[in-house]
Amino acid sequence: MKLNIEYLENYDKNWGELGYKHAGDAGFDLRAAVAERIVLKPRDYMPIPTGVKFQLEAGEIPAGLNYEIQIRARSGLAAKHGITVMNGVGTVDLGYRGEVRAILVNHGHEDFIIEPGDRIAQAVIAPVMCVEFAAVDSVDDDTTRGTGGFGSTGKQ
Repeated sequence: MKLNIEYLENYDKNWGELGYKHAGDAGFDLRAAVAERIVLKPRDYMPIPTGVKFQLEAGEIPAGLNYEIQIRARSGLAAKHGITVMNGVGTVDLGYRGEVRAILVNHGHEDFIIEPGDRIAQAVIAPVMCVEFAAVDSVDDDTTRGTGGFGSTGKQ
């Protein structure tokens, strides 16, 4: 499997090419490809351009399987500053060819400064199961969980 990367004009080549930092890493860092400093205030969110486009060459993909590029928070930014990806994990579908953006949200209590080239998110290539959709008259809800919703299994 190969990830083709197109570096756009807003990506500074001095930042280096994308790739895994260490053998065995699951994700690789994405940078803020912005021209000037951005201030992300508490509770604010903003799509931040990364300056790259992706094309995953996955070869022949077996039926029932697909791949996505997941955009995830960097654990250090989340733990130290409350900065995460707005939609939990962003999905980049295989057919998308636009610039990848990370929708960052500031859950912290202070302004968060994003400088050009800052590592703001990480990307992970992940398999996704695809299903066949079928409309039915009713689904079988005779399970141990049944129709119990949020919190129905208790706290402990």
